[in-house]
Amino acid sequence: MNSLEQLLDRARVASRKLPGLDRDRALDCICRALCDAEPNILETNARDVERERAKGTPDSLIDRLTLDPEKMEGVREGIRQVIGLPDPLGRVLEGWRHPNGMLIERVTVPFGVIGIVYESRPNVTVDAAALCLKAGSAVVLRGSASALDSNRALVRAMRRGLCGAGFPEDAVALVDSADREAVTRLLHARGRVDLVIPRGGAGLIRHVMENARVPVIGTGVGNCHLYVDRDADPDMALGLLLNGKCQRPGVCNALEKLLVHREIAPEFLPRALRALEDAGVEVRGDEHTRALNAHVLSASDEDWDTEFLDRVIAVRVVDSLDDALEHIARHGSGHSEAIATRSLDAATRFQSSVDAAAVYVNASTRFTDGFEFGFGAEIGISTQKLHARGPMGLREIVSYQYRVTGEGQVR
Repeated sequence: MNSLEQLLDRARVASRKLPGLDRDRALDCICRALCDAEPNILETNARDVERERAKGTPDSLIDRLTLDPEKMEGVREGIRQVIGLPDPLGRVLEGWRHPNGMLIERVTVPFGVIGIVYESRPNVTVDAAALCLKAGSAVVLRGSASALDSNRALVRAMRRGLCGAGFPEDAVALVDSADREAVTRLLHARGRVDLVIPRGGAGLIRHVMENARVPVIGTGVGNCHLYVDRDADPDMALGLLLNGKCQRPGVCNALEKLLVHREIAPEFLPRALRALEDAGVEVRGDEHTRALNAHVLSASDEDWDTEFLDRVIAVRVVDSLDDALEHIARHGSGHSEAIATRSLDAATRFQSSVDAAAVYVNASTRFTDGFEFGFGAEIGISTQKLHARGPMGLREIVSYQYRVTGEGQVR
């Protein structure tokens, strides 16, 4: 038996003990252990960051990798939020009486062992572990090679916290390998892993979806659009654009595309293009957009389908709301889409017509986030329709069973 199989078997044994234990106390101990280990974690993370900078990794990806005291406090605050959430286990989702008098109830239960495959962001290491533990499942983490040392330090601290709470440390495990083959082996571990959730770029997600022999909740890329309708408030639309594109361009809920109605384009687009240029954003546009600003590059066919995760945006002028909807249907990734408009009719049509996990009217796509939705730290954002969609919190990472209580009834 290889080391990964042994790790998964230990996680399975640990998972059986979790539902009956005080998981909130364990999370509190993990929070304190992370605080105690913060100097070592930040020192280790700095080495990961230095290696990636030396490789020429883009700043937007360096931002995802970097931990600092503020981010570490955010990680701990995420744990506190999870502690404050209701226990997701043992909830009676529905119940009824059989004609023979038996009570039938559908009750939430843990998945068991959840594998998380993700890229770059070491904060996901803690977020995922906290949510899985609260949901009564053991978690097996496989991050990217760029954050391997950071993830080792974080997992060591969390396992110390578990031990301090009297919990099995194997409830949080790290696949300690940079070899991509380890991901494939995890995906093939039927009977040892109950669910895998990928978080990362299109290549990682495609690899997981195409190779998994275990159940997967597919999180997707964020090719997110803002459509500026002819009835939009230009100032509001500009604020939504700059927030969506510039606040954190390397995350999945950042804007990647701007669609502008032809009637408002002469007023709105010159301002928007200048503002994007001032913010250091490279603009790639169609011929109508390029005619308004000499610095706009020509958008390729591939650009409309690309999640840039950088200070790059593609811009197109559209003839109508229907034209915008058709473009989003063809190129959108089902993540988050937004409209800026003062028209109730346009807003209603947009929300009822766009097939995405989150659809916004006059608000930034940057809000597609479990923390912002009040779920506590999120496990990921699902762009599929089974079994979860959108930001996934505790309620999305439990299963259920039917519990039947009788008085000797036989069939």
